[in-house]
Amino acid sequence: MRVLVTCPPMLGMIDEFRPKFEAANVELVAAQVVQVMEEDELERILPGFDGWIIGDDIASARVLGAGVSGRLKAIVKWGVGVDNVDLEAAKAMGLKACNTPSVFGREVADLAMNYVSGLARHTFFIDREIRKGDAWPKPAGISLAGKTVALVGYGDIGRNTAKRLLAADMRLNIYDPAFADEASEYLTPRVWPEALNQADFLIFTCPLLPMTHHMFNADILSKLKRGVRVVNVGRGQVIHEEALIRAIEEGIVHSVALDVFEIEPLPTDSPLRNHPFNIFGSHNASNTIDAVRRVSNQAIDLLFRFLKVAK
Repeated sequence: MRVLVTCPPMLGMIDEFRPKFEAANVELVAAQVVQVMEEDELERILPGFDGWIIGDDIASARVLGAGVSGRLKAIVKWGVGVDNVDLEAAKAMGLKACNTPSVFGREVADLAMNYVSGLARHTFFIDREIRKGDAWPKPAGISLAGKTVALVGYGDIGRNTAKRLLAADMRLNIYDPAFADEASEYLTPRVWPEALNQADFLIFTCPLLPMTHHMFNADILSKLKRGVRVVNVGRGQVIHEEALIRAIEEGIVHSVALDVFEIEPLPTDSPLRNHPFNIFGSHNASNTIDAVRRVSNQAIDLLFRFLKVAK
């Protein structure tokens, strides 16, 4: 048996997992990749593997078909999001496939809370200015207590983010069709885009679906509270960046903290880079040693089960 791993966080700790493959007499091939492998390259090499642990690579019908034409029998998407994997095509091809659901809620929520605090108090800006030399900036921030958050998505990440926001004495408007049972004085169910004019922070933790694609767009700008701060730890395509840039330049949005983008890495000429209070991540919200270890072992176990490998 041969297994290809293309998930960068798992690859960063790959030596820790080699004994597990060796004990199962499975050959592990660790791809040389920073973010994703190109479809053409995947088409070329996948037929030589029995299993594939996928990162954010485009596992299209074309790619999966190439794999199935050879030895490929099973795939596991490392992590929660599956918008890059054509699961319908996999099913039609008889390819065993799954993800690792509900595994990063706490880790991603920790970063979301870090971004909220960073936008409120300009901590990232202050750090950058001090590192430049003699600067000693003291920008006035805003307090979190009593502020209202529009939280889009109330799955594992959203729930964990809500816990942290509530601990900061914030009020939450929840935008998720599945949310209802936990409504309280501090948690209010909303239908998008109602009540956006109340939000001091707009936080996206939702997956990329047809209904969430470009939820943030030019049509909602007039509904936003002036000075709102925007956080995205979900998927980049939830936000139409052209509309976001316009909102920042017109002063509607004060600043943003984005771990994900429409194009990754963030293009060097993106106007988002021009605004000093903005905070940028590298699609890295789930990447802690503890989480990578936990999820990688889960992905290996799932793949071995599909391949009927004795562990």
